[in-house]
Amino acid sequence: MTPFSYADAPTPVRADIGAAHRRYWHTLSRPGSWWTGAERVAIARESRLAVDCALCRARKAALSPHAVPGTHDHGPGLPAAAVDAVHRVVTDQSRITLRYVDDNAAQGLLSKEAYVELVGVVVAVFSIDEFHRALGLPLEPLPAPQPGEPSRYRPAVLSEDIGFVPTVPREGAVGPEADLFKHTRAANVVRALTLVPDALRDWRELSAAQYLSFAGMANYVKDPERAIDRLQMELVAGRVSAVNECFY
Repeated sequence: MTPFSYADAPTPVRADIGAAHRRYWHTLSRPGSWWTGAERVAIARESRLAVDCALCRARKAALSPHAVPGTHDHGPGLPAAAVDAVHRVVTDQSRITLRYVDDNAAQGLLSKEAYVELVGVVVAVFSIDEFHRALGLPLEPLPAPQPGEPSRYRPAVLSEDIGFVPTVPREGAVGPEADLFKHTRAANVVRALTLVPDALRDWRELSAAQYLSFAGMANYVKDPERAIDRLQMELVAGRVSAVNECFY
């Protein structure tokens, strides 16, 4: 069966959604900027293990995650700091602090560049998996990793004016980064992944299928290709953000 065909879905699924998911699965399997293909697939696997991790449940219920020692339920292929970061992003993201990110980077455990790419993979895979869970479908098997080394590409123009990691500012979207803010005003939530530009590009493509494209965000009426109108979409998005304790 074709991956992400959604032929067995209980409700019709637009073809562009399956196509976007297939493209991301191919991208996931390839070396990124700071992780190999095998490590990127391992990050995706950890995002699934985190959902049922006993340590994560105990930490989530505790006053502080640092109050609960232990080991995550985890698979092979990643250093402990990366495993912990994946699990925190999935289960306890609202309590990730600047000190946590800085300390990992300062100790050489997880660079800020590697952290941003990790977050990008987790966000993408988790959103696809949640789409499956919402439809009552089994999760798609993870792709076989492709060989090769990370590019270690870092944008030339960065700023530390927002968030916990450097980001590309609006005026820094030049040269290889010239496409990053097309059709958008470079809101902070868009800049968040720009330390690893391909992470933003991957998120942008998935978002265009699962939610709205940057250009589509200027359309406040009914899109003929969507089953619900923009107001209904924002109501759902707002509710999901509130349940997930999203800062925005």
